[in-house]
Amino acid sequence: MWFKNLQIYRLPAPWAMSQEQLEEALSPQTFSDASGMDMQNQGWCSPRENSMLVHAVNRQFLLSFATEKKLLPATVVNQVSKAKAAEIEEQQGFAPGRKQMKEIKEQVTDELLPRAFSIRRNTGVWIDPVNGWLVVDAGNAGRAEEVIKLLLKCVKRLPLRALRVQQSPVSAMTQWLVADEAPLGFTIDQDTELRSTGEGKATVRYVRHALEAEDVRRHIEAGKQCTRLALTWNSRISLVLTEAMTLKRITPLDVIKETDGGMSRDADERFDGDMLLMTGELGNMMTALVDALGGEIVEQAAA
Repeated sequence: MWFKNLQIYRLPAPWAMSQEQLEEALSPQTFSDASGMDMQNQGWCSPRENSMLVHAVNRQFLLSFATEKKLLPATVVNQVSKAKAAEIEEQQGFAPGRKQMKEIKEQVTDELLPRAFSIRRNTGVWIDPVNGWLVVDAGNAGRAEEVIKLLLKCVKRLPLRALRVQQSPVSAMTQWLVADEAPLGFTIDQDTELRSTGEGKATVRYVRHALEAEDVRRHIEAGKQCTRLALTWNSRISLVLTEAMTLKRITPLDVIKETDGGMSRDADERFDGDMLLMTGELGNMMTALVDALGGEIVEQAAA
């Protein structure tokens, strides 16, 4: 159940909302399958496929955001519309005009939509009200924004803000490569991306390739900066840090799997154990990463 990507937000710590209060707030936006005429549907579903929208273990909350989209390619709509337009032309003696053609396409879409295939995607959300983390398991900001938009609709006056650090990831990652030294607790792995700040945006990528310090410095001296860097934290978690402060390719390493031990007796205990392990390890790793980036910028309350 480990999250693969982390889009990180902040809440005031501790955040006082209880599991019951959050469950009540989310319930009006419970996910239901898209009806025949809906192109897309979104809502909250149970992380454990039961009646609960909020799964809680040791004051850690897990949510699941569901999106269902109908797949109706424009090529199919155009093909059927063209055939229908030909029939109409034969009946009325002249080709349909622009307005009539638009109406034909709308009618065809309505006819085909109930038969269209659907694709469903679930996105995990982890809330740590004790330490003030809110994390969305999404590889890009757009998907995370969909989740946050619905969450803000459900939880009125949610005191959510973006994570802001003293040193930008680009600046920090570039300095680490120049010094050929990772921050305390981290090691630099074999994947990185260096991109020019010039108009051409020239880019060099290393994929599973040892980073030669002199080669990397030469690229940086030529005006490139590090925009992606693979790291390992405490020999426990591997990750890729991006320029946008997104963490990707989160992977628990063998030392964590050995710690887990697989001792849970049933599926529920196993799930809860994995959740406790994941939230504890990721929470410590995010704290260490924020420290490595100079610490967090804390907004001052208005006087």
